[in-house]
Amino acid sequence: MLGATVPVSLRPATASDEAFLFALYASTREGELAMWGWAPAQRDAFLRMQWLAQTRDQALRYAGADHQVVLVDGQPVGRLLVARDATQWRLVDIALLPASRGAGVGTKLVGDLQDATASARVPLKLRVLRDNPARALYTRLGFRPDAAEPSGEGEPYLAMEWVPTPRGS
Repeated sequence: MLGATVPVSLRPATASDEAFLFALYASTREGELAMWGWAPAQRDAFLRMQWLAQTRDQALRYAGADHQVVLVDGQPVGRLLVARDATQWRLVDIALLPASRGAGVGTKLVGDLQDATASARVPLKLRVLRDNPARALYTRLGFRPDAAEPSGEGEPYLAMEWVPTPRGS
């Protein structure tokens, strides 16, 4: 678990973070791509194409979302993309470098989001790949399948939500 003395902070992502954000994205696909046996140049070209498509899609679908770089001890270790509106907040993406996974950073980030959504009195929603290890974290933190966004068993993603308990309940 993350020690209380390790500071986790956020700062807005900027254009100067592009190389880090690409490397972060690539780190999330390492296991999958290792099985394909591609040459490094082929793997890099594919990753860049996928990363650009994801970046453009998120910018269009979640215009105005809060895009933050996650820092531990002042060093970039991840990213957090959250879209907020009056009726819900959506955790669009959270990604951490391999060395920061399983260290409590994600738990702290999601917990802080839960605290903020509880104050705003809105649910926190997300979509996660069914076989993503983060799904266990979300379940442990109280996320449940989102009935408003049904996900059939054949779907690769599962829609989940966390609804704050009304005060006084």
